[in-house]
Amino acid sequence: MVYHNLKALIKGIRSCKTVADERALIQQESAAIRASFREEDSFQRHNNIAKLLYIHMLGSPAHFGQIECLKLVASPRFSDKRLGYLGIMLLLDENQEVLTLVTNSLKNDMNHSNMYAVGLALCTFANIASEEMSRDLANEIEKLLGSSNTYIRKKAALCALRVIKKVPDIADHFTGKAKNLLTDRNHGVLLSAITLVTEMCTVDPAILEEFRSAVPLLVRNLKSLVTTGYSPEHDVSGITDPFLQVKILRLLRLLGKGDEQASETMNDILAQVATNTDSSKNVGNSILYETVLTVLEIEADTGLRVMAINILGKFLGNRDNNIRYVALNTLNKVVSMDTNAVQRHRNIILDCLRDGDISIRRRALELSYALINEQNVRILIRELLAFLEVANDEFKLGLTTQICLAAERFAPNKRWHIDTVLRVLKLAGNFVREEILSAFIRLVAHTPELQAYTASKLYLALKSDISQESLTLAATWILGEYSDVLLEGGVVDDDHTTVVSVRDSELIDLIISILDSPYANYLTRQFVLSAITKISARNTTSASEQDRIAELLAKFTTSPELELQQRAVEFASLFTLGDMRVGVLEQMPAPELKATVMGVVSENKPVGSTKSSKEVDLLGEDITTDGPVHGQPTNTVPSNQDLLAEIFGSTTSTPSSTSPPPAAPRSTVDDILGLFGSSTTSAPTPLTGSSVPSIPPTPATAVPSSFSLLQTQTPPTPATPAAPRLTAYTAYDKNDLKITLTPQTSAAKPGVVMILARFQVTGAATATGLSFQAAVPKSQQLQMLPMSNPSVNPGSVETQQMRVVAPIGSTVRLRLRIAFAISGQNYQDQVDFSGFPAGLTGSS
Repeated sequence: MVYHNLKALIKGIRSCKTVADERALIQQESAAIRASFREEDSFQRHNNIAKLLYIHMLGSPAHFGQIECLKLVASPRFSDKRLGYLGIMLLLDENQEVLTLVTNSLKNDMNHSNMYAVGLALCTFANIASEEMSRDLANEIEKLLGSSNTYIRKKAALCALRVIKKVPDIADHFTGKAKNLLTDRNHGVLLSAITLVTEMCTVDPAILEEFRSAVPLLVRNLKSLVTTGYSPEHDVSGITDPFLQVKILRLLRLLGKGDEQASETMNDILAQVATNTDSSKNVGNSILYETVLTVLEIEADTGLRVMAINILGKFLGNRDNNIRYVALNTLNKVVSMDTNAVQRHRNIILDCLRDGDISIRRRALELSYALINEQNVRILIRELLAFLEVANDEFKLGLTTQICLAAERFAPNKRWHIDTVLRVLKLAGNFVREEILSAFIRLVAHTPELQAYTASKLYLALKSDISQESLTLAATWILGEYSDVLLEGGVVDDDHTTVVSVRDSELIDLIISILDSPYANYLTRQFVLSAITKISARNTTSASEQDRIAELLAKFTTSPELELQQRAVEFASLFTLGDMRVGVLEQMPAPELKATVMGVVSENKPVGSTKSSKEVDLLGEDITTDGPVHGQPTNTVPSNQDLLAEIFGSTTSTPSSTSPPPAAPRSTVDDILGLFGSSTTSAPTPLTGSSVPSIPPTPATAVPSSFSLLQTQTPPTPATPAAPRLTAYTAYDKNDLKITLTPQTSAAKPGVVMILARFQVTGAATATGLSFQAAVPKSQQLQMLPMSNPSVNPGSVETQQMRVVAPIGSTVRLRLRIAFAISGQNYQDQVDFSGFPAGLTGSS
């Protein structure tokens, strides 16, 4: 059955009882439409295209009607044009070759006397224009931007937007007309014009600078919208044209960024919008949100920024979860700008941790990390620990890490630090990173006055729960290492009033019970063997318990797990050494205390990210440095140099929570070792599988050196300005190369010496491939910026900047290695320089 019009076809398809019947009917009708197209039936073409578009919307093939749509567009009748352009927009896209045939029809209709025909052409162009079509019709679009008809100007602006997106290099063609459109009184034209200008400013910075002069005009338009009374044509929930207000705010944000004058012009109107907009409805909240983003992006006054953050704080109290999420997300981005202003809303942020929406909890958690500082660390950590008790497993890994990092950085005292980590181990010991566990063990080793307290707490915790892996590992290691302290002092109950003595058999029973627990794994068994071996060497352990330990070790000498078998064999052999066993198994020396070097774990905000420690270098640039560990002098914080030195064996290997840098090539290692005056090193091999070994490693056979490698490369800094008048000291002057060092100090920073190295060629040839390496004594630290240029031309001066942190009153000494080539001849020298005057680092 052939359907003569669209209405009949729709009725026929709806009457089908099955999908198969519907498909059969569509196939039959499609065949009839194709036959009609072949017969060139111009009277039925309109109906056929209408039916075909309906078939296309049902998901059936309709591409065979593309040419017929072009024929409809060429018809003088408006109804045919309208249907033809609709068919082109539905059946064609910018990748179709047939599209080239449409260009001429669009050009003709853009010059049509009927405004609605022009509108059809513009609408079609804005939907399907390709890059080639955009270039061909750009002049027509530019001409229509100046039309006297607001209907055409609005559509032409949207077409210009399509042209700029497809061909960004011709954006400047529309600059003049776009400026004129910004003065238009029609809201539709103004809305499309601001959208066009925003895109133009995004794609071309030169156009952005040109439109900064339009800021007063935009401010005037925004003010008229804010102060205008009720306008039924543009009113949305009591607010005049919120869509236009949002567009203007976004453009102002773009124009005011980095420009103080433009920002000053818009400060007043932004404050007016923020205070006069009704926040009881979602429409007003959308405008307030855009206002906040604009204030935070431009060079706004401090008071205006605080007001913007307070608006976000009000959003947190909204019942709509979407608004609260947006507020938390924005506060996460701006917390580094004004931490104190965000701190005022700390309580409501913490309330969001108990929200039922997981996305709200996640964003509130990230924000809480960034708010931690020395003043509020107790409060915030207490809240985070409370959240840890009820948190989903997906939060726990990042949460435990961030809590421990915050405790490490901001702890008011070591007792509180230890208590905090112990609480974390009890609550989420299966979600604690190895680096955190290692840092905790190092902390206990460095706090002898709290070792008995910590061992007591861990003993009680292990008795009550052995399911938490990290708690088990920490307790096993510490009880094995400090068992004598525990057995002599006893265990203090949780009420801190009763001291209960602990027998050696009870301690060993507890540790051995770990082996039989269902939670025991490969790593915990290694820790247990190391711990009981340690306990056997203490004076507080009876002979019968020592025999029991020896018997247990003998059982593991036949373990199918190779690592356990090897440990058991080694530990069992110690029992044959007599008194020497006590010396081998004595307490480990306290390892070097290091800051836990970790990036963002599972959240977007690292703990303490709002506080950055910056030093100003010799040339006035900021050099970011890591803050010291709480309670530790700055010069003991490890740097990249120390880590490299450990890798190459120049210092004693210690347990570290840091991940080692990538291994350097062999030739580089040789060069670095040459700085220390040693040729061969052998690093100790720690026991596999243990982050903190229980047996002291065999000392390295490296030749000791008083210098540690210092070759930290920080990101390049801008061009060097002229240095002030300072004394330059010659460090090297031979082979046609002269190197001078100019120190600079500041009374506000004793112990910090900024050094500018200058490289000059004294001959007529260029020095190429210049390599400048430096080292300082272990008691000092050094940072080096990259050299300005490794090639030094005659008459030019190249520079490299260094920063030395030394104990106050000490002498700055440098060991320099210089390598370069002049006229094809390679030179390599090493010099020790100590020519700086005494007292450079201040008086002790």
